Amino acid sequence: MNKLNQLQNYLKENEYDAAFITTPDNVFYFSHFKSNPHERLLGVMVFKDAEPFLICPKMEAPDAKASGWNGEIIGHLDTDNPWELLAQAVQSRGVQMTTMAIEKSHLTVERLEALQQIYPQANFVRLDDQINQYRVIKDEVEIEKLRKAASLADYAIEVGCKEIAEGKTEMEILTAIENAIKEKGCSMSFETMVLSGPKTASPHGTPGDRKIQKGDMILFDLGVIYDGYCSDITRTVAFGEPSEAQKEIYNAVRQANEGAIAAVKPGVRAMDLDKIARDTISDAGYGEYFTHRLGHGLGISVHEFPSVTGTNEMELSPGMVFTIEPGIYKADVTGVRIEDDVVVTENGVEVLTKFTKELVVLS
Repeated sequence: MNKLNQLQNYLKENEYDAAFITTPDNVFYFSHFKSNPHERLLGVMVFKDAEPFLICPKMEAPDAKASGWNGEIIGHLDTDNPWELLAQAVQSRGVQMTTMAIEKSHLTVERLEALQQIYPQANFVRLDDQINQYRVIKDEVEIEKLRKAASLADYAIEVGCKEIAEGKTEMEILTAIENAIKEKGCSMSFETMVLSGPKTASPHGTPGDRKIQKGDMILFDLGVIYDGYCSDITRTVAFGEPSEAQKEIYNAVRQANEGAIAAVKPGVRAMDLDKIARDTISDAGYGEYFTHRLGHGLGISVHEFPSVTGTNEMELSPGMVFTIEPGIYKADVTGVRIEDDVVVTENGVEVLTKFTKELVVLS
């Protein structure tokens, strides 16, 4: 069953007239059309008993068709009122709109009010959780794309390590990484992070013109998009011999990462993984310096459902893909994070990111 048919069955079962999908990543999931429409309207309207349509900026309509979308495409000019075109398309299908499912986490108040003006008697219900349930389980085609995205992330870390040299800036290293990925015909999943020295203690720090010095720890956090699917990896390396305190922190993070990964299998709860990693770091004396969740879902979006936290009771199932990324951030010593992408298998786990977790010491 394809994804649109699955959603149509859900609408029929719940007696919803239509679902309006507006998050660009979810539009891609259901249509194979990737777009960043900025302020312009983009969406897929799916009906329980009528043919779906895609609405997008008219200049992108040929791209939507080329992506493989076989349904009607409604292209709107910047001078058009796209809501009028949407209403006409619904009316032409003879649909009486009494209940519409929408992405409440994405649809703005302004756009919700536009829909309410068109359909003043309609009830608008939440669609987000159902889409999460679809996307959280990846099929083999999706997993293979994620494997390739992870392999490219491993390559990007290799490039970064080779670029490290005394006096070179974080931004120079970052630029070399991103250029290498562009040469492979791909782009980054998010803004690449290269942090050095004391800046490694900021979990989401900003790369800049700081020059690499002997004795620095250097943290890479990056990801690559392959055919619409994202990877996300973090590795921390040493430039020159690290101190004993830095080694201790590194080893604690590595043990937390590997311990959590070893526990991944169907039936284990997300919160169990977080506890394993957090307890490992706390037992090493650094609990207060692990200041974020253990991980997040991964797929079309670099951050997606589920969130791997200490309160998430969700049980793991085969096909789930997420990150495991414990960290310790101690400003007077160093910051260390080690992040891997994993997929839950029938019997355990497959680790998609392969770059070594031995402490790499560069000279």
